[in-house]
Amino acid sequence: MSRIFDTAFSAVYPLYLAKVERKGRTRDDLDTTLRWLTGFDEHELAQHVDGTTSFRDFFAAARLNPLSVNVTGVICGVRVEEIEDPLMYRIRVLDKLVDELAKGRPLTKVLREGSSV
Repeated sequence: MSRIFDTAFSAVYPLYLAKVERKGRTRDDLDTTLRWLTGFDEHELAQHVDGTTSFRDFFAAARLNPLSVNVTGVICGVRVEEIEDPLMYRIRVLDKLVDELAKGRPLTKVLREGSSV
């Protein structure tokens, strides 16, 4: 079991935000991406950002977007689509989306608009 599973989402969110802002993206871009992936509304997301929810509980409460299966590629040296642990897979999909935002990929492409399951 990975340490990240029990890490508070609120402890990592500022790191995601700093990463995307360093590259000229906004908090709104990040939050839009998080809401797209998790199905959370603004209020639900804010509760997780301000609370003590672990990544395990964060993703247990999420309603993962069906198009998230189209998120592929390498993050942290591992191909996302080859990760077997369901929770680690979800965390790495989130990492990949944040990475794509930070690299300047258009939001419509990050959110896989126009993709099909």
